[in-house]
Amino acid sequence: MAKDVNIHFTVTGNPNGKSLVLLHGWGSDLRTFDPIAAPLEKKFKLYKIDLPGFGKSDPPKKVWGIEDYTVFLEEFVSEHTVKSPILLAHSFGGRIALLYASRNRVHKLILIDAAGIKPKRKLNYYIKVYAYKLSKRAFPLFLGKEKAKQKINQTREQTGSADYNQASGIMRNILVKVVNEDLKYVMPKIEAPTLLIWGENDTATPVKDAQYMEKKIKDCGLAILKNAGHFSFLDKAYEVNLILDNFLQADKTGE
Repeated sequence: MAKDVNIHFTVTGNPNGKSLVLLHGWGSDLRTFDPIAAPLEKKFKLYKIDLPGFGKSDPPKKVWGIEDYTVFLEEFVSEHTVKSPILLAHSFGGRIALLYASRNRVHKLILIDAAGIKPKRKLNYYIKVYAYKLSKRAFPLFLGKEKAKQKINQTREQTGSADYNQASGIMRNILVKVVNEDLKYVMPKIEAPTLLIWGENDTATPVKDAQYMEKKIKDCGLAILKNAGHFSFLDKAYEVNLILDNFLQADKTGE
């Protein structure tokens, strides 16, 4: 198994088509892509993966960063003899796709509301983070173990992001690690033709991130969708399918 993790994945679509690997976002799984996968399956061979720690795949045995997830993808691609794949990635999956494409042969790269740029935090964010860390140390001293646990959980729910609160175990530590990794440095190294698809109302990975990527990635174009958010491919599935069809038009004849 790639990187010694039991993973769940599916291989569907045209067995003679060019390989297209789909990488989902944080808190999602391979089913998230269903609205745009169906049209692609007619012409492409689709590899849909539950990334380690999501869906039906086992979580990593230690705290992974983007390097670890990228090595996992490199091993997966090698094991399945996928040559020069098309990568289609959303949100967290975009981090993996960026690093992978910067050092491996990729036929085309498609990033949808992708993460990869470390967000600039306001002062109140750091106040909340340090207040939470302080509470984890102080509450047990004054409240006792059980009451402290309840109070710490309450503080975490009030200060943590939705992704952080919904994560558990080692995945919570992985989230903290990956969101603080900045991949700006790898973008100029990407040679593959790249398509960026973004929701204009995306607050998780704002349009300014896409505009930065468009400037730094050599062969890159950006499509911004009105009235769409962080899951623009779900908000505007019809429009996204049209954009993908146009970008991949020349690749439909197979390998």
